[in-house]
Amino acid sequence: MKKTVYREYYEAILVAFILALFVRTFVFENFKIPSGSMEDNLLIGDHLVVNKFLYSTNWETFLHRLLPYRGPQRGDVVVFKYPENPRRDFIKRCIAVAGDRVEIRGKQLWLNGEMVDEPYVVFKDDQIWGGGPGVPARFRSRDNFGPYVVPEDSIFCLGDNRDNSLDSRFWGPVPLSYVKGRAVLIYWSYEAKRNDWKWQGIGHRARQLGEVFLHFFTRTRWERQFRLIH
Repeated sequence: MKKTVYREYYEAILVAFILALFVRTFVFENFKIPSGSMEDNLLIGDHLVVNKFLYSTNWETFLHRLLPYRGPQRGDVVVFKYPENPRRDFIKRCIAVAGDRVEIRGKQLWLNGEMVDEPYVVFKDDQIWGGGPGVPARFRSRDNFGPYVVPEDSIFCLGDNRDNSLDSRFWGPVPLSYVKGRAVLIYWSYEAKRNDWKWQGIGHRARQLGEVFLHFFTRTRWERQFRLIH
């Protein structure tokens, strides 16, 4: 029996939806930078492509021997579920893996007893805080930390904007089970405000969309389009 036009459209849409859902769940996902913790490498309003396929958990299967699965490595910019609130996604740089000995001395990172050159890091505060009891809690681990050994099945992550980043110095390592993927590409960059990601109702979101429509050409950072993330 010949299919009706409506059924053909329905089946085509259903297949497209299932394919898009599969790709989003297992292969690629988009992510928007909501804060300045990764400046100047990643800016508020950068929209990223996240490779979820790379960190697949199929480590000991036949597919693993054929396809390029691997775990997070030092230097990867990773998206993960925030350990203190798994409903939120964070993005930071993996600077150490299981078994690594991490230490920060006067803002300088040391890994396994060796000083690390970090060309991607910026410091926006000349003050170096100690770790004494008189130091405000938010600064105690910022400039001097460790030594700390990263536990099994975990990674240690820091923001590139080292003086203004809530990261593993304050809430500990990231379980590998919380890692969602590696950020690989900026596909669109738009000058956004720091708190634009927060849900403040339908009216607020509608005004945001209206602003994007009106200022798309003037506020898009065209020089950042399709930039690879390192």
